[in-house]
Amino acid sequence: MPGRNAGKHAKLDQRPGPVKPAEFEGTAAVISRRAADRIRTGHVWVYQSDVESIPGEPSCLIPVVDHRGIPLGTALYSPASQISLRMVSTGLLDWRQWLDLLRARLQSTIRMRLPMLNAETNACRLVFSEADAMPGIIADKYGDLVILQLVTKALDRDDVRALVASVLKEELSPASIIERPDPRIRELEQLSSPSTAPLYSAESEHPLLSTDFRLNGLTFHYDANAGQKTGAFLDQRENYAAVARHAHGEALDVCTYQGGFALHLARSCPRVTGVDISRAALEVAEKNLSANATQLQASNVDWIEANAFDLLRDWSQSGAAYDTIVLDPPAFAKSKRAVEGALRGYKELNLRAMKMLRSGGTLLTCSCSHHVSLADFQQIVAAAAGDAGRRVRLIERRGAAADHPVILTIPETEYLKCVICAVD
Repeated sequence: MPGRNAGKHAKLDQRPGPVKPAEFEGTAAVISRRAADRIRTGHVWVYQSDVESIPGEPSCLIPVVDHRGIPLGTALYSPASQISLRMVSTGLLDWRQWLDLLRARLQSTIRMRLPMLNAETNACRLVFSEADAMPGIIADKYGDLVILQLVTKALDRDDVRALVASVLKEELSPASIIERPDPRIRELEQLSSPSTAPLYSAESEHPLLSTDFRLNGLTFHYDANAGQKTGAFLDQRENYAAVARHAHGEALDVCTYQGGFALHLARSCPRVTGVDISRAALEVAEKNLSANATQLQASNVDWIEANAFDLLRDWSQSGAAYDTIVLDPPAFAKSKRAVEGALRGYKELNLRAMKMLRSGGTLLTCSCSHHVSLADFQQIVAAAAGDAGRRVRLIERRGAAADHPVILTIPETEYLKCVICAVD
């Protein structure tokens, strides 16, 4: 979390001087009253449907006013996105002032993360977009590699790339800095195709593109040219450690991806099975298992390529039983319209898992759908317990690791829900 000295440059507020409404006339984005109220309460997004007017030739950085012409600050503008405006300041900034502010925020944010890194864990999220007052920027550290994503059109610029790479190099001295766009976001935001060459490499002729990194004392492999997201699921790091404290007996890790939960379970359980639909992910999971063979030699770990819903339905009906089950599915609700179907999916997985748990078993169940609230998710787990006829006792409620901070006025930053239960 931010220290006492982190506040000055990390603040959203940046007022070069008082601005009168007339100074914005003809140059500002005008937003609805609903959106203005949302901004005044601390959110930073303005949806396309709430933009009442945009100046004729808007730049990527634009003043924002409410429907009465009262200034609200400065925002990054994305013409193709459903999120048209992302506020970066409550004052009026030009592009040079924004770059100076961006540099200061990057330095402050990275320095806040450094105490989280040690011999046991040398990977973390360095920059978490809106949660670090830098909408559209995500940066992850995997050992000596830093992976960058620019996910909004306004930041799809060479001067932004150069600035971010410069700060990352100064603060961390990585072996390589690689930009890796998300294909889906790139299409939605109409982003350019970045160069495949690293933004920075200590060895220009032989840049480091893959490496091993450590989480909680375990070794994992990362390849910049493969995998989901920017790589491993760093947001689960603290939950990986938590489940190892409660796990026992035979364990099942559903949607294991590259074995994050499974390998942590193997520290406590003599037998672990990891399930995933992706063969490529399981191949990396096996590689990760091999890298930790010495310290996990007391556990028998195996992998199954299968659809989680089909497998749990078949196994719960055939009488398969486990002492510990982890459910970490992908986001089921990527929009509000998908919430109802997502809740049915979560209930089905949790119901099947509870039917398979032996008395006294441990269930860790997750949702990374920010449209599904903790209250709704917990209610679904309770409904599954009722249908399964099981008494379920809550042990822990958890969220994302500390390198994924939550901003109370931006609920979307609190997307990961994790519940650990004892099932009798």
